[in-house]
Amino acid sequence: MKLVCLFLSLVFSIPSLAATSKNVSYKSGDDTVQGILYTPEGKGPFPALVVIHEWWGLNDWVKEQAAKLADEGYVALAIDLYRGKVATTPDEAHEIMRGVPEDRAARDLHAAVEFLKSQPNVKPDRVGSIGWGMGGGYSLDVALQEPTLAAAVINYGHLAADAASLNKINASVLGIFGGQDRGIPVDDVKKFEQALKQQGKKVEIVIYPDAGHAFENPNNKTGYRAADAADAWKHTTSFLAGTLKK
Repeated sequence: MKLVCLFLSLVFSIPSLAATSKNVSYKSGDDTVQGILYTPEGKGPFPALVVIHEWWGLNDWVKEQAAKLADEGYVALAIDLYRGKVATTPDEAHEIMRGVPEDRAARDLHAAVEFLKSQPNVKPDRVGSIGWGMGGGYSLDVALQEPTLAAAVINYGHLAADAASLNKINASVLGIFGGQDRGIPVDDVKKFEQALKQQGKKVEIVIYPDAGHAFENPNNKTGYRAADAADAWKHTTSFLAGTLKK
């Protein structure tokens, strides 16, 4: 019995390795925008990620993804493109998303990258982006507008295929898509992949044949696919480790 008690006391005295989080603000042009910064345990310096929400806004699920990424060893900045608004219905999400000016979003994303680079515990040459749905498209936009970005993960986000745009990308790209996504046809995904490869870009594309849009989010009651989501997370962590931790 004494041995059991000693074992339990040792187990529960082990310090938690969970990431810490804090609310932060940073300048975006004349605006001051808010976000949540998740930091791994340890001194660093660490690679870092701009974490970009779906069309719902900065809700609990996105915060959970940022925390998980911090547990993987990345400083993760969960940004808020909606200025505090969080949608609860598709109609509301669509309305808020359409109300975000493109130039403001681009400015906010650039400011987020610069904020991470300015942190003393961040490796400025190991900054990447990741997003889902709307945020997946913005993750591509970050790669297009930030020549120093090291990695971009696009989870079923909008794509670009014109050579002039894609030539701007220096980041390694991981694209994760559903084969049944009616908004992003598989043919478009393959054209995107081919266009990047023709320009000598580093790109990895994963398509889950039976999955639709937003299949990684369990709040998507009709479209969530647990096995595919788990596999997508493995691809994500492996890709990020290979590009940002080397």
